[in-house]
Amino acid sequence: MSHWADESLDDDPGDSFVRPYTITHGRTTSARDDLTLITVITTLAPADHRPPIRGLEPEHRLILEQCARPVALAEVAAALNLPVAVTKILVGDLIAWGGLSARPPLAVAVGHRPDMTLLQAVRDGLRRL
Repeated sequence: MSHWADESLDDDPGDSFVRPYTITHGRTTSARDDLTLITVITTLAPADHRPPIRGLEPEHRLILEQCARPVALAEVAAALNLPVAVTKILVGDLIAWGGLSARPPLAVAVGHRPDMTLLQAVRDGLRRL
């Protein structure tokens, strides 16, 4: 997928964040404080049942497509090649519109602690890299 971030940033390094913040209409923080990197985002209605919306950025539409299955906010940001702060703003817009739902991961939602064995295995694997 071609994206604004694929363009050369060598022209003016000071403009590297201009496009992301034009997407958010100048907003730099999300109105929602409950969105974290591990928040699970899901589209509420299939594409053919969603009402048409004016004023959506192409990134909004990509988020709706990507979240047809539950996905973490960090994955959405990575797939769009956008800063997490910008992604949080866009996701917040879609939640307010009623197109997305957000919830904490199931283990966090029911109060379980993370599996320390799994975390240690991940840590050990990263150290071996």
